[in-house]
Amino acid sequence: MGHKFSLVLNREITEEESAVLVQEGCGGAVFATDSLPANADVPVTKLEFDDALSSSLSEAIGTALDAVKKVPDLSVPVLSVPAQATGESD
Repeated sequence: MGHKFSLVLNREITEEESAVLVQEGCGGAVFATDSLPANADVPVTKLEFDDALSSSLSEAIGTALDAVKKVPDLSVPVLSVPAQATGESD
C-alpha cells in the first residue's frame, strides 16, 4: 500500500499537459474530470495518487506539486490527504 492523496487542479488540462505531468512524476496517478469544490460549474482535472515508490508521503506530494509547476498557469487549489495507514505518513 502506498501514500494516498489527491490533487484538484485549477482547470481541465489538455492531453499535452497530461503528458508533461506524467513525464514529470505523475505517471501513477489516475486522471479524472471533476468540478471545483468551491464552484461546481467550473470543470477541473483531479489526480488520485497511490504512490508506492516514494519513501515518504511528503516526498510523494512534493514530486506531484513540482510536476504541476512545470505546466504554465496550472495550480493546485485543493490537496486532499486521507488518513494514512500506521507507518505510512510523515
